[in-house]
Amino acid sequence: MIWSLLKVFIFIALIAALAYGAGLLLDTGGGIQITVAGWELTLGPLQAVILALLLVVILWLILKAVGLVVAVLRFLNGDETAISRYFDRNRERKGYQALSEGLMALASGEGRVAMSRAQKAERYLAKPELTTLLLAQAAEATGDTKRATEAYKRLLGDDKTRFVGVRGLLKQKLADGDTETALKLAEKAFAMKPKHAETQDILLKLQADKSDWKGARATLGAKLKAGELPRDVYRRRDAVLALQEAKIVFDESASIEAREAAIEANRLSPDLIPAACMAARGLVQKGDKKGASRVLKKAWQAKPHPDLAAAFAEIEPDETPSARIKRFKLLTAIQPDNEQTRLLLAELHVAAEDFPTARRSLGDIVTTHPTQRSLAIMAAIERGEGAEDSVVRAWLTRALSAPRGPQWCCDKCQAIHAQWHPICDNCGGFDTLSWRDVAEFGGASATGTELLPLIVGQKPAPAATPEIEILDAEPADKTSS
Repeated sequence: MIWSLLKVFIFIALIAALAYGAGLLLDTGGGIQITVAGWELTLGPLQAVILALLLVVILWLILKAVGLVVAVLRFLNGDETAISRYFDRNRERKGYQALSEGLMALASGEGRVAMSRAQKAERYLAKPELTTLLLAQAAEATGDTKRATEAYKRLLGDDKTRFVGVRGLLKQKLADGDTETALKLAEKAFAMKPKHAETQDILLKLQADKSDWKGARATLGAKLKAGELPRDVYRRRDAVLALQEAKIVFDESASIEAREAAIEANRLSPDLIPAACMAARGLVQKGDKKGASRVLKKAWQAKPHPDLAAAFAEIEPDETPSARIKRFKLLTAIQPDNEQTRLLLAELHVAAEDFPTARRSLGDIVTTHPTQRSLAIMAAIERGEGAEDSVVRAWLTRALSAPRGPQWCCDKCQAIHAQWHPICDNCGGFDTLSWRDVAEFGGASATGTELLPLIVGQKPAPAATPEIEILDAEPADKTSS
């Protein structure tokens, strides 16, 4: 505001001075006399003004000429001048044009065109964070991995582009199958940008592949802090990783640490069936059978599963069939109408040779949801009640072509697994296995428990065919297998 007012006053003062000077000039009667070296020149008012303007113009031209000479000398000396700035702007314009054309060619899938434009942009621009990256991606598009690697390594020299270089080299190592180097690069990239979601996922998968469950849990915690995972999903996956830690400790014959890790995994996710089974077995080793029963009851309430029943049987491996039925009421009373509970009761009563009760426990499952397991149990019931061999063989024939029932199936690629794993062997998905029915027929069950016996305290020996197993052995023998 003050500066604007000051400029107005200066403008008015300048106009006033010019008017005053013009007035003085007009009042001069004889004009202006100039004497130089004996020469006398008299100028009128108008002539004096024209001469003054000519002198100003000549002086301005002289100054410009001097400035041009100085600029040329500075340009030749290497200093920044208007001339150098002109050439720099021209080079910059050509460089950005080549860079733009290279990006468009790369997006269009024209790798060779993108490569040439990247090289041209690199000559004109002094911006390696742009041109080197384009050069690396263009080299990858054309299959020139050597040049791409060199470009990514050049990016490592600048703090602004180091992460991009590490990420590019990481993807190259993953494509080459060099997981050892890829893991080191992923750790370096994670240290530089711990909140980068893609780096977190890659590092987590590599750590899981290398069975570095402790490191994977730390990476998973970073994903939670970065807001990349809901807390309930984090708890579930952390429980999966804790379970794998427990398995490793078991392999190293350190039962105390394994028991604590398994119990921690079960606490984090009570519905994680393998964690519940491992925690229960750890408590049994400790002598805490009641604690093991509580763990399995809680897991059974969340999701009845044959593995839970098998672990429950291992609590008292030497009990009689009748005592086992009585003890198993702790489980069977939780979800009595669940199909797994009814199948469990039927097998327990078959083992106790109480075939009528086994038939009542089985109910209409063989018609509403026939599976290899339920049909095999029905064959055993018919065999125990003295039915003809043709009747038993008919049930077994149906069992051979019936669905296998619930299996560990990957929700991502639908691959079936014999046992639960944290990572799908087929697609590499993490925590994607769920226990559910699959649209597949024939073959042995993944659990190995669709044919008698189920609850025996130990795994039954594999048989050549289910028909031979049931027909050649009495049901009473199966209670001790």
